[in-house]
Amino acid sequence: MPEPRPGSVLVRIEASTLMSYLKDYVEGKLPMYNPPKGTFTPGGNGVGVVHAIGRDVWHVKPGQRVVLSSHFTAAENVEDSAEILIGVTAFGPVAEEVQADWRDGTLAEYALMPATAVTPAEGLSHIDSAQLGVLMRYIVPFGGLLRGRLAAGETLVVTGATGAYGSAAVLLAIAMGAGRVVAAGRNAVALEAVARAGGPRVVPVALTGDSQADANALRRAANGGAQMAFDMVGGARDPNATLAALRSLRRGGRLVLMGSMSAPLPLSYTELMANNWEIIGQFMYPVDAYRRLLDLVRAGLLDISSIRPRVFPLTALPEAMEAAATAGSLECVVVQP
Repeated sequence: MPEPRPGSVLVRIEASTLMSYLKDYVEGKLPMYNPPKGTFTPGGNGVGVVHAIGRDVWHVKPGQRVVLSSHFTAAENVEDSAEILIGVTAFGPVAEEVQADWRDGTLAEYALMPATAVTPAEGLSHIDSAQLGVLMRYIVPFGGLLRGRLAAGETLVVTGATGAYGSAAVLLAIAMGAGRVVAAGRNAVALEAVARAGGPRVVPVALTGDSQADANALRRAANGGAQMAFDMVGGARDPNATLAALRSLRRGGRLVLMGSMSAPLPLSYTELMANNWEIIGQFMYPVDAYRRLLDLVRAGLLDISSIRPRVFPLTALPEAMEAAATAGSLECVVVQP
């Protein structure tokens, strides 16, 4: 049982959401990740009940239901604060020091978390913990949609729309008031399922791999061009879909990059300048994002039941990791102690 310390919250875990790549991660097949040194408890985002609090925690109280974020930014008043994913990875020497203090994630009966990574979830007692854990699928693209300044009534193109986070991005953009969402990907059947879940403002476009042809198709679906494009393609080995998304933009449009492409992205200086395009990279989400996302759920604007949880006991973690690696775009694997 972890002991609470200053600035910490001890949470009894009710649900922990699995990343689709957790199996590859624990097998050491993702060299770009930098896990904690030595033994540690992995995990991602989760849901639980506060068991105890440490000193210097004033608002969160024992007995409160909370959602947990693995994304943690050092809470110091400096220009470039270190960021980590608790129980997953750290980037840079200062972040590794932070990681040494917060090494254990949510795949346990109890988790000790920094207070700033804990968000109260009042007013949602009608949603069970497994379904509430599905919020992890929405919170990541929420960071990109916020950073891209998606406004009500705008047209958004989402590439990678059938992936774990791309499908959630489509549904979330509708909840945030997008006038039209063009859902783009290679799997036409999966795109149709996402479009049905999102409703009549979602227009599916099956990509061919021909960047210019795909850009033309996206522009047609966007009624002449989108104000914003959101690239969520995971593990892409060529830039064709990303370039198609960029070229689907109207003059002055924004492209947000949150995918995991391993190939270089060739850009035309003149094309960017002449079209006044803006390209934005975004890692994860701001510290207040979970609170704002929960507000969308409370207001009835975001129905998180469109993505279904597949629940496994913690004792079946190996089977759960296998299931997470092959889960469909509208299902999410959740582990419960």
